[in-house]
Amino acid sequence: MNYRLIATEIGDLVKYDSSVNSIDRAALAIFPFQRERFPNAAITSARAQLVYDWILTLGKQSMEREKRNQLLIQFFRAIVPADSLPQALSILENAGVPISGASRDGLGEFMSRSFHPEVHKHSKELFLDGHYFHAVFEACKAYNRLVQEKSKSTKDGQALMLDVWRPEGVLKVTKCVTETDRNVQDGIKFLSAGLMQAVRNPTAHEPALDWPISKEDCLDLLSFLSFLFRQLDAATYFRA
Repeated sequence: MNYRLIATEIGDLVKYDSSVNSIDRAALAIFPFQRERFPNAAITSARAQLVYDWILTLGKQSMEREKRNQLLIQFFRAIVPADSLPQALSILENAGVPISGASRDGLGEFMSRSFHPEVHKHSKELFLDGHYFHAVFEACKAYNRLVQEKSKSTKDGQALMLDVWRPEGVLKVTKCVTETDRNVQDGIKFLSAGLMQAVRNPTAHEPALDWPISKEDCLDLLSFLSFLFRQLDAATYFRA
């Protein structure tokens, strides 16, 4: 397998969209070995060179080919931007790395939803690995934390949402002047509180085996969370 070609093409793919630190963090979390250095005068980007070094180091390891391919795919998923993943998978396939139909289909389903970046950040890998329960749970936790941060509140879950999103609260998506304004504001409040009560709390307190989430429900819930993340992005903080 031509690891130099894979390393070069993937390095070119991520050199403008990833940071040195994020590439290193991903590699250190995935690979059970230390990086070696493979200087290449044709590579002028520090990020591309780092990807090159990690992939060639992987290629030198003594392990079964299937295990090496799994690590390679896992590394790509972690460092390649969401909109470039199909291209990255094609690079792997063209180099002879088998990509399962389930993996490619799952990526297509996930990418077709145009999820909020926070959903990509916290749920993409879990979804692609079939961990639908935890994909939803992680996105719920992220939403709760970001609401806490933007509202400067120490409350949690349903109590947090009912407080900060109310028309008299500190997070505003409307001016809360007209009846329609207040209705929309109340709607975001109840939607957020309902998410905590119906989704976040069960996934926090119940075993995944006893509270299964299907792929279809996972995608729908992540779309719902994307809507709420975008409302949070648009919200203005008003000191009470």
